[in-house]
Amino acid sequence: MWIDTHCHLDAAEFGAQALDVAHRAGQAGVSMIVIPAVERGNFDTVARLAACAPNACYALGIHPIFVPQARDEDLEALRAAVESALADPKFVAVGEIGLDFFIPMLCEPAMRDKQERFLREQLRIARDFDLPVLLHIRRSQDQVLRHLRQIGPKCGIAHAFNGSFQQAQHYIDLGFHLGFGGAMTFTRALQIRRLAAGLPLDAIVLETDAPDISPAWVHPARNSPEQLPAIGAALAELRGVDEATIRSAAHRNALAAIPRLARLLPA
Repeated sequence: MWIDTHCHLDAAEFGAQALDVAHRAGQAGVSMIVIPAVERGNFDTVARLAACAPNACYALGIHPIFVPQARDEDLEALRAAVESALADPKFVAVGEIGLDFFIPMLCEPAMRDKQERFLREQLRIARDFDLPVLLHIRRSQDQVLRHLRQIGPKCGIAHAFNGSFQQAQHYIDLGFHLGFGGAMTFTRALQIRRLAAGLPLDAIVLETDAPDISPAWVHPARNSPEQLPAIGAALAELRGVDEATIRSAAHRNALAAIPRLARLLPA
């Protein structure tokens, strides 16, 4: 069975169809969908959605794109929400958190500082509760690595990885797995395809980031967790192995990256 380690199933693009989408993904062989929160306002939303979908679970965090409007009280609310959610088997990680130095407004000095402050506090929350993190690292791989080295936590996923082999190894050395999805299905995405083909297989997890980052055969339409098996098949082709090898490795790696999944799924 496949595990989609990063899917925004609560996004407006899915609307009232979210549970139907999860059901169809299950029929396609997707045994679990991890739904990360992006702001305080959708903490309850992702938890409720995961509770209603047998093949879904959730993470709680404040995405860097939502940091500009976030307040310090939101960090306090996150810590309280995480502590409360520990009793919920469907709660598996802190995320989506990280840094985004791609959007110009987020690159302004004051906003960079705020992003880093929010990241550091959320890493502390994950460390304090011994939880993995789902990391957003767009144009910020090295900066996120610096904070991981200083604070921890001990495991998680560098989502939508698109760095160098050297940066990849630094994440692996810190105990992190690297997320790959639809981007590697485009023949022009040479660096991502080199990474997907050349990194150790035990470092890779699969994701859709739906409704975003649609694979080549779907783009520019909405992505969906139903596409994960075909994305896995594309990785198998890139690496020159059979699909079963990728499915088994990706499943095993997801359990290592997000240990609380083991309570929901067989090893």
